[in-house]
Amino acid sequence: MAIMRGKWLQAEQKEGGPKARSSHAVAVVGKKAYVFGGEVEPRVPVDNAIHVFDLEDFSWSVAEVKGAPPPPRVGVTMVAVGPVIYIFGGRDKDHQELNHFYSFDTRSGEWKLISCDADGPPHRSYHAMAADENQVYVFGGCGQNGRLNDLWAYNIEEGKWHALPGCSKLAARGGPGLAVTDNKVWVVFGFGGKHELSDVHRFDLETNLWEEAETSGEKPSPRSVFSCFAQGKYIVVYGGEVDPSDLGHMGAGAFVSDVFALDTETLEWSKVHDGADDGEGKPHPGPRGWSAFSPGQCCGSYGMLVYGGNSPSNARLEDIFFLQLL
Repeated sequence: MAIMRGKWLQAEQKEGGPKARSSHAVAVVGKKAYVFGGEVEPRVPVDNAIHVFDLEDFSWSVAEVKGAPPPPRVGVTMVAVGPVIYIFGGRDKDHQELNHFYSFDTRSGEWKLISCDADGPPHRSYHAMAADENQVYVFGGCGQNGRLNDLWAYNIEEGKWHALPGCSKLAARGGPGLAVTDNKVWVVFGFGGKHELSDVHRFDLETNLWEEAETSGEKPSPRSVFSCFAQGKYIVVYGGEVDPSDLGHMGAGAFVSDVFALDTETLEWSKVHDGADDGEGKPHPGPRGWSAFSPGQCCGSYGMLVYGGNSPSNARLEDIFFLQLL
């Protein structure tokens, strides 16, 4: 049976947080959310601190770190595998795409540069990143010479990157969704350069083969720079940009606020009823894109944390919401 209902919870943040930003990243580890990168003014990275949000008392702190942290950047991604956060790519203050791959150990506070230059995926920003227990995956994004459609896997035990087979039918794109479930890596939507895309592709990690997923049901509108995570057999998407701004990254496009779930077994989309239309004034993040998001545990359940992003007015947001699937 498809997921049909969800509930948004809003965190009442205490003073001292990093405030509004977009094009940043967040990863939930245990009972804390770790935030890195982003911008307030378009294309201007704000800082390179690790901001820590406590999911129990809703307080902020800045992590004390060891080693050299990554330089400030926007369009960066990060995922957590156990207590370690992995951070890849982004765009620096000179608008140059990066391919630095770092780890941050939340136990010791230690930064480590794992690879750069020719050791892994080419330079990029506004790509997608996901992980399972053994590997970290990077797909697509904006490269030095245009958008990309390549998929890479970093084997944690080996400490090595592997370029996975490509797919000629999979258009290059920025701002896609990426999720791993049932030993498959799923690429969802994104921006192809002229318009938002609505296709879904999956890469089978056992057969090393790509396949386009012919989905049905109540499909989401084409979109990019949305929030995306996997829970069980479902891939859930929230929000995103459905029509880019004429000003490009300097402006705000048209954003949506809906939530959809894809059943990866039946390939059927369903709209998640999340209280937005029930008229009861429940907390809801509203339309946004370019947000930071992460799966994790909060308030006794598993779901997705969404922090900040860009709004229809082009004002950066600073609120924190958590989506529970019911």
